[in-house]
Amino acid sequence: MIERVRAIDRTAVVTVLGLLALAALLRLPALATRGTWDSDQGHDMLVLRAFARDGIVPLLGPPTSIGDVHHGAWYYYLLPPGALLTGGESPLAVVTVIALSGIAAVGVTWWLARAIGGPLAGAVAGVAMAVSAAAIDESTFIWNPNLIALSSSVALAGAWRAWSTRRPGWWLVAAVGAAITMQCHVLGVAMLPVVGGLLLADARRGGADRRVILGCLMVIGVSLVPLLVNELTTGFSEVRAALDYVTDGRDEAGAGLPVRIAITGLRVVSWPLTGLITSGFLAGVVATSVVVGIVAWRWRAAGPERTAVRWLGLALVWSTLFLAVAAPSLATVVVGLPNDHYHAFADPMVFTLVGVGSAALARSVPGRAVATAGLVVLLAWNIGHLPPAVHPDGGFPAARTAAERVDRVLTTAGVPRDAVVAIRSLPDVKSTESMAYPLVLLGRAVAAETPRGLSPGSTDPAAVEPARPPALVLLCDDLFATLIGAPCGGQAEDAAVSGPGVGPLLDRFEGAPGRWVSVYAAP
Repeated sequence: MIERVRAIDRTAVVTVLGLLALAALLRLPALATRGTWDSDQGHDMLVLRAFARDGIVPLLGPPTSIGDVHHGAWYYYLLPPGALLTGGESPLAVVTVIALSGIAAVGVTWWLARAIGGPLAGAVAGVAMAVSAAAIDESTFIWNPNLIALSSSVALAGAWRAWSTRRPGWWLVAAVGAAITMQCHVLGVAMLPVVGGLLLADARRGGADRRVILGCLMVIGVSLVPLLVNELTTGFSEVRAALDYVTDGRDEAGAGLPVRIAITGLRVVSWPLTGLITSGFLAGVVATSVVVGIVAWRWRAAGPERTAVRWLGLALVWSTLFLAVAAPSLATVVVGLPNDHYHAFADPMVFTLVGVGSAALARSVPGRAVATAGLVVLLAWNIGHLPPAVHPDGGFPAARTAAERVDRVLTTAGVPRDAVVAIRSLPDVKSTESMAYPLVLLGRAVAAETPRGLSPGSTDPAAVEPARPPALVLLCDDLFATLIGAPCGGQAEDAAVSGPGVGPLLDRFEGAPGRWVSVYAAP
């Protein structure tokens, strides 16, 4: 018996190590160039640089698209292992932390699926997540939702472990995972009923007691301390921003709720398996149908598997309904922008259900052939859609090259490094921090405009001698040409700087496809 247990443990260790190695092999190479570099990445690096170099502790996370509301600050507290070692001057160090979290998520998801459906379920779920083009993409660029795959898998695995073993201490692990998920993205609050529902069911059957529930609430409470400090020191700025957003009479026109539910459900379920629906709509429909079929088939399975399938199936239904109401923008896909990562909390649910369904199929010879064929097709699809070694926008290396060109132009024009360079964006709803961060690294003083004022790391122009007025760097993104009202590369910029206050054009170039940079001298 002891030898058998040792053999089982050896098999599990070999399996998980193989999965982690596969995940690492598909995520770590060319990490410096694979991820996109735009405003969000520049903002995060400016905050982390101020955190690492100047000890400025952020109390809020990155800005959301909901008015002036922010995500949680714990996102920034999880990244300093990469930022502190380099003084916040290496995006590669930070994205490496994110990549490692994506690799770890594969191991946790393997553990969750194995605990529910056995070793084969764990292996299928793990290899599907390791090879998933969407999961790889989530692991290879700087963005707050990209830590959610790990935190969500920890929340789900901790909750299932607590339920299945009747060891209530695991609920605290689940609470930590849920709290981080909510901190990394405001929509991660959808995880709270998923974990909390199973916790209350466990309490009803005599498992989790009041102390455990109180402990979980304390974990959530600790995660909100930075927000509380911010609110007490800023006159409840986040509360006021949220109320302004709710009461500003925003336009609700668009797809009706049934359509939003259908599209959102398709995106939530198919994204981790086949990627963005605009890149493979039929594949997404097939993948979603398979997952729905697995839930319907195993709904009446025997033993703990039935509870797990019902729990995860209802969690996906709840997530779809919640997102269809809370994030109506999911009914529209904006090609060229990160789209589906903010519901990455559902990814481990999908992979686990695929693993459980495959293991159940494999219990018969015909089913084994079907499961094998399905897994081969899934892996082949994802291998054929892996992110390229160099992102189309060139990643941070391209942004650094563009900033170096701007710096040379300003130096040639006689603009001192301590003279504040204004950075503006077209459209003005887009931040300028993609350029601000590399210019700051080059020692330039900048006043980088964002929709919420000056960016972190900016110098207030009012504090500089008026005898040295700022030069201007104007960024223009052709992705938003309709919103701007003119194409970039000349027309949009000329219209934006017409009139007094801006000097002659010194240089204009395309820093990345569709992203134009114009440098103007002081007037």
